Formats: sequence, structure tokens, C-alpha cells
Amino acid sequence: MNRSGRDNMSSEMLPASIESPNVEKKLGTSDGEEERQESRVDAGAEPISKRQLKKLMKQKQWEEQREQRKEKRKEKRKRKKLERRQLESTSDGNDRKRIRRDVARSSLRLVIDCSFDDLMVLKDIKKLHKQIQRCYAENRRASHPVQFYLTSHGGQLKKNMDENDQGWVNWKDIHIKSEHYSELIKKEDLVYLTSDSPNVLKDLDESKAYVIGGLVDHNHHKGVTFKQASNYGIEHAQLPLADFVKMNSRKVLAVNHVFEIILEFLETRDWQEAFFTILPQRKGAVPAHKAGESSPQDHQSLPEGWDSASEGERCRDNPDSPQKDEQGQQSSPVLQ
Repeated sequence: MNRSGRDNMSSEMLPASIESPNVEKKLGTSDGEEERQESRVDAGAEPISKRQLKKLMKQKQWEEQREQRKEKRKEKRKRKKLERRQLESTSDGNDRKRIRRDVARSSLRLVIDCSFDDLMVLKDIKKLHKQIQRCYAENRRASHPVQFYLTSHGGQLKKNMDENDQGWVNWKDIHIKSEHYSELIKKEDLVYLTSDSPNVLKDLDESKAYVIGGLVDHNHHKGVTFKQASNYGIEHAQLPLADFVKMNSRKVLAVNHVFEIILEFLETRDWQEAFFTILPQRKGAVPAHKAGESSPQDHQSLPEGWDSASEGERCRDNPDSPQKDEQGQQSSPVLQ
């Protein structure tokens, strides 16, 4: 091949090499096309789910009510502080033990039924133990302490208390019995608190003994307390929660929640105040008569009555508790 032939071949190949970047650009994606593709992806994204929307609405409502809750706690602290000062001014000066003698003891008996030991694993036994500790501490400092009974005490619960809280043998103002409550209290005096009961408690009769089921079962044994009450032929009832409270979460109350609500009612004789003072803030509770003002998402169906099965709940924070709650689920199906 002569020189002119090679030059011609080179000149023919030159445009191809010059155009190659344009080819690559054509094969690639331009900035505008990338933006359009991204917008198509965004347009095709799934809308927010009803569950997510409901969760956002609950969070919004909880934030809106933050100041209201804060004021309520402040008012309660002021009231308690004023009461303590009044008691101190009438005494000769002195320690809490002297003030403690001035409380008005209630004749109402409040029983935690620990006969469900075989239905719980050790993890749940420990949770029940902590809730009993809380009940004991709250009753000791209550203005109207009840006659506190712990019945069917034995098995795993007693063993756990012996190993982790040996001081329980020195507890005061509490009746800890190995016998079943039916062996200790007259049948006509007993009222079992269970959410399955069709009877709604309107007031507390201080001549009665109210029984709280000491059970943490994560919803595995629904209706067991109502069945026990029916089998023993004793009176039963549920707290009037639905008459006063609309909650965003499931209506789950722990043993100590029920215990503390009753203590608070004995002091105030006001169910609504008792519920809103004791119920944990995370439940997003609002007065029942204001429930209609909440969003439609908040009106989705909830279980009948109120469910006291365990659902990862924890007791209200309180630095005076005998022992802080452990992480994880803390509620128990006390009113089943």
C-alpha cells in the first residue's frame, strides 16, 4: 500500500475517533433524564400506610398535650407538698415516721392473687415481683393506705423474692399469706377485678376485698381471672375506664397501675382524676367526652372493655420506688 493510501485510511478513521465521546454521551444518561427518572421513581413510591399515619397522629397529639400533662404533674406536686407542710406544722417537728402515723387508714382490703405462678416463666415472675414492690411502696406512703394482702404466695415468686429481695420478710402493713384468698376472706366480701366482667364498678365499698390477678402472661391466658371468679362464685367487676378515658394505645394496665388507681380514688373520690394521675403518659389518654375532638384515625376499634394483658408496658417513673423497673415489657394482665 502506498503512502497516499495510508493517509486516506487515517482520514477516514479520524471522524470515528472524534465522535466516540458523543456516542458515549448518547448511550449514557443526561442530567435532565436522571432527574426525570428520579421523579418517576418518587411518583411510583407507595403512599404512607394507615398504621404509619395513625402513629404520626398519635405522636402529634402527645406533643400537643405535653404542657397539659406537665401542669397536671406540677399541680399534684404542689398539693402533696402543701399537705406535707400542713402535717409538719401540726407535729412537733419532725420525721416522716411521725407524719406517717397521721394518715387515715382505709378498711378496704386490696388483694393481689398470686395463684397463677404455674402460668408464668421466670422472666414474668420477676416483672410481677417488681410490680408488687411498687404496690407496697405506694401503699406505705398513701394518704389512705389499704389493707394489703398478698395471697397464694409461694413457688417461683417466693423463691425469686428470697433470692433478690430478702428484705420482704420485714415488710410492714401487709399480709403475705400462702393460702388462697378464698380461704382467708368471706365469699360475700370478695370482688374480683376483671375486664371480662359485664359489671362496671361505680364506687368502692370499703367493707369489700377487691382482688387483682397477679399475672404477666402476654395475652396467652385471656379470661383466666374471670373464669376463676365465676368458678368460685364470687362477685366480679371492671374499673370504669371506658366511662372516663379514651386512650390511643391498647388498654393495658399493670398490677401496680390498678393498685395505684384505687389508692388515688380513695383519696380524691374522682375516677377521672385517679385515671389521669396514674395512667402512663405514653398511652395518650384523653377524657372520654373529648374523644370526638381527636382525629378519625384515633377512633379505630379497640378491644371490648379494657385489656390488661402484657404489652411491653412499664410503670411510671418514680425515684422513690423500692427498685427501678427493668428494661422491656412490664405490664401484666391483672384484670383479664
